Amino acid sequence: MADNGGSPARQRLGSENVKIEIYDQSYNVHTNGNEDSLKELAAYVDGKMREVAQATRTVDSLKVAVLAALNIADELFVARESRQTIEGPLRERVEKCVALVEKALEASN
Repeated sequence: MADNGGSPARQRLGSENVKIEIYDQSYNVHTNGNEDSLKELAAYVDGKMREVAQATRTVDSLKVAVLAALNIADELFVARESRQTIEGPLRERVEKCVALVEKALEASN
C-alpha cells in the first residue's frame, strides 16, 4: 500500500506507483491498475478529514485523521448492518423460490 519511495524491486509485476494527496500530504501508493478508484478513495478520505477539521476546529492532523477514521468506520458498520438486514430475508425468499422451481421441475418430469 503506502510507500515512502521504496525501490522498484519491491513493486509487484503489473503494479504502479501513484501519487495521491490527503489533507495536504502526498503519498506514493502502489496500485494494481485501478488508479481512478484509488484517487476516488483518497478524495473521500481527504473530504472526511476536512469535514472533521472544520466541525471540530482542530488543527492537529493526527487527531483529525483519527476522528475521520471513526466517522468512516461508523459508515462502514451502518452499511454492514443494513446489508445484513436486507440479506437475511432476501436469502430466505431466494431459497423458497429455488425450492418451488425444483418442485415444478420434478413435477414436469
